[in-house]
Amino acid sequence: MNNSQSSAEQQTAQAKAQAQEKGSQLMDQASNAAQSAQDSMQQAGQQVKEKAQEATEAVKNATGMNS
Repeated sequence: MNNSQSSAEQQTAQAKAQAQEKGSQLMDQASNAAQSAQDSMQQAGQQVKEKAQEATEAVKNATGMNS
């Protein structure tokens, strides 16, 4: 193997390692974004549930069913 082949192989290996690291970083970012979206949806769902319960209580109070 001559020096140019060795250098090319080293560059290829380095580029591959960098690409793998970048891919790993992108996967981490995607995972974090997905977790954040899930958390937001759970919070929104909880708020909707609370509002529905409040509305139910308001109807019961208005109709005298809560006595």
